[in-house]
Amino acid sequence: MGGVRFITGVVVLFMALSSGVRSCPPSDRAALLAFKAALREPYLGIFNSWTGADCCHNWYGVSCDQETRRVADISLRGESEEPIFERAHRTGYMTGYISPAICKLARLSSITIADWKGISGEIPRCIAALPFLRIVDLIGNRISGSIPADIGRLHRLTVLNIADNRISGTIPASLANLTSLMHLDLRNNLLSGPIPRHFGSLRMLSRALLSGNRLSGPIPGSVSLIYRLADLDLSRNQLSGPIPESLGKMAVLSTLNLDLNKLSGPIPVSLFSSGISDLNLSRNALEGNIPDAFGPRSYFTALDLSYNNLKGTIPKSLSSASYIGHLDLSHNHLCGKIPLGSPFDHLEASSFVFNDCLCGKPLKPC
Repeated sequence: MGGVRFITGVVVLFMALSSGVRSCPPSDRAALLAFKAALREPYLGIFNSWTGADCCHNWYGVSCDQETRRVADISLRGESEEPIFERAHRTGYMTGYISPAICKLARLSSITIADWKGISGEIPRCIAALPFLRIVDLIGNRISGSIPADIGRLHRLTVLNIADNRISGTIPASLANLTSLMHLDLRNNLLSGPIPRHFGSLRMLSRALLSGNRLSGPIPGSVSLIYRLADLDLSRNQLSGPIPESLGKMAVLSTLNLDLNKLSGPIPVSLFSSGISDLNLSRNALEGNIPDAFGPRSYFTALDLSYNNLKGTIPKSLSSASYIGHLDLSHNHLCGKIPLGSPFDHLEASSFVFNDCLCGKPLKPC
């Protein structure tokens, strides 16, 4: 009988220890509750499930590592098709700020606090000390302040998305140390100053979206060293100087948006025989002739050179491009006869208006 009681006691003790091991650590739970305390979400009840001892079990938006039971991911999106949003028939709205308590989650791999529209305050400086962080996605809030100066310490970071906020200051030089970064989205903030000179060190980068800021200075030539870069958007800034010729020699670059800057000098010949298919250079101060460098490799879904100081004639080689979908040469100083045939036969007059002396279909006869 005593043996049975002993075995029963061991089993009960083992079960208690097992359940304790499978729960998240009290320190992680406390950090999450402190994070929650800094936020206000009045409509959906996002945080109603954040109760009980085990933050790894049914806490909305929280995921844990299966082995260690440490909190690994926080994923809270204000725009989602999950049932909690469907039932409420609305998108999310949250106010408050991101508490530095989040930095006590030492095994955190991803932070997604996106599209809540009302979250303000700054990005906690301490996130740069989270060694396992791979994803930071804070798009669509009202976060202000600057990008943490030592963000370059996050050597595992693959995604940095802080678009559509109110972040100011400069892009830290240390950002160039994020050698695992694949997706960088800084669009629509208040960032100023230059693009870091060593930006080209981000060799894994496939998308660099920096539009809608107040960035100034030249486009660093080192950008062309990013051999995986497919999408580069530097539009709606105050960048100046020439367009680097080397951008047209990048292996996989397909989208290049440089519109609404203060870029000057000639258009590099290399851009027209490259793999770029969406090229927008409009609303700059580019000058000289449109290079007569189109050929079978030239394939453009969109080519916009409008609102510059381009002169001379429309190059005849444009007709030898394999495809040009949308073309806009308006608001320049072009002259002469618009060539016949493709792609000119499907273009509207709006593609050519407000030049010095262009003529021929679809404008007035020469």
